[in-house]
Amino acid sequence: MTGIMISTLAERPELAPRLWDMEDSWPEFAQHDSLAWLLYPRMVAEFPEYVLVATDGDAVVARGFSLPFAQHAPGRDGVLPAQGWDRILMWAFSDRRRGVEPDTVSAIEISIATGRQGEGLSGLMLAAMRENARVRGFAEAVAPVRPSGKPAEPDTSIHEYAYRTREDGLPHDPWLRVHVRAGGVIDSVAPLSMTITGSLAQWRDWTGLPFDAPGPVHVPGALAPVRCEPEQGYAVYVEPNVWVRHPLG
Repeated sequence: MTGIMISTLAERPELAPRLWDMEDSWPEFAQHDSLAWLLYPRMVAEFPEYVLVATDGDAVVARGFSLPFAQHAPGRDGVLPAQGWDRILMWAFSDRRRGVEPDTVSAIEISIATGRQGEGLSGLMLAAMRENARVRGFAEAVAPVRPSGKPAEPDTSIHEYAYRTREDGLPHDPWLRVHVRAGGVIDSVAPLSMTITGSLAQWRDWTGLPFDAPGPVHVPGALAPVRCEPEQGYAVYVEPNVWVRHPLG
């Protein structure tokens, strides 16, 4: 894949304003996670050495965010949290504020530009993220993986889906398969990895769906049903992810 250059924002700070230039495949509702709104700008400002950008000529074709955190701090004890993505964001910034030494890097996001998917860029970005953590002295990286095939099966338990394999023993899910081929090992499920709340009007705006009946709502791009509570005037989405460990030794 000639022409692709992957750099950190620390190496190429001029790319920071262009991180969101590219069109990606995230569903609209996913742009409204409260922690993301609060902390993504701070990742760019405070952790540029852990933000990766892939360019092809002048075009930004992929981005990757990661964060260092203290997995083995007291009270955490090396156990990856059930709150997954949300909890890592909180831990990383809390550790930085309190001067706690990180011992692990967690992936936060790898996104590929629409129109460039299927070219192997996701594997390249994952490899670059692993190498970036390794050269900074870390022995392990982890990832709260958002399985790419799960939106097609929103009612399937993440506990069953995460461990489903093909005949060759590799994961059934394509994105989990990329991680395992890169040397990752499925560790556990993060059933509460991301929580997005909104009024019924907001969910209607985000999805184009009526959100007028109580119970589960199947939303395109969601890994699990969104829970609608019309009498209370809100709906809640709780996204499950799959924890993958990547030894870097």
